[in-house]
Amino acid sequence: MVAQGFQVDLSKPLVFQVGHLGEDYEEWVHQAIVSKEGPRFFESSILEFFTRTRWWVIPLVWVPVACWLISLSAAMGHCCSHLALLTGSGIFMWTLLEYTLHRFLFHSKTKTYWTNTMHYLLHGCHHKHPMDSLRLVFPPAATAIIATPVWNLTKLLSTPSTAPAIFAGVLLGYVLYDLTHYYLHHGQPSSQMPKKLKKYHLNHHYREQNWGFGITSPIWDKLFGTMPPPPKAGKKST
Repeated sequence: MVAQGFQVDLSKPLVFQVGHLGEDYEEWVHQAIVSKEGPRFFESSILEFFTRTRWWVIPLVWVPVACWLISLSAAMGHCCSHLALLTGSGIFMWTLLEYTLHRFLFHSKTKTYWTNTMHYLLHGCHHKHPMDSLRLVFPPAATAIIATPVWNLTKLLSTPSTAPAIFAGVLLGYVLYDLTHYYLHHGQPSSQMPKKLKKYHLNHHYREQNWGFGITSPIWDKLFGTMPPPPKAGKKST
């Protein structure tokens, strides 16, 4: 696609090209290329390696961290029922964080070189290549960067003994989110609920990118008025 006199060459590493699209980046990034073959991001093989993550890495890294955090709250005197309540509260907090990040950060409008570049790395690449299985989940290093201010906020809003278990719930909610997201793209659900969720999410990709920001649930879309509008007459939904 030619934009502002610049043409993205899909045969070359993309990350340092997309910024040149300027105001046309938004249109370009939502013209999906539905292929299981992912693009190359960087010329450097080292940088390229860190952009690719297999789905099973997410629970392998973060579930032990969550268990350790729960054990910290347990060691400070919380019983099993309290730990379950605190962890459940953290999972609920994650659902709102999931919606907020997806709506306001991942779908922020960009047009300068560096904001386009950062957006592409953060989320734009997923909309451009939605079936790239190695870039469907967040690399642990990127997750740790986002998790740091969330942990600080959790500590601020809770007590020293409850913060670890609450944050463990946030991490477990994140793990469920990333695994659900992967499944919605690459799984073949047979029961009604995951089928509806898959249809809901794929409509976000291919029909209404500015609506339907919930991944694990549409609850916050319903509460905040971002449910996708119904298909126009004569037009089938994805």
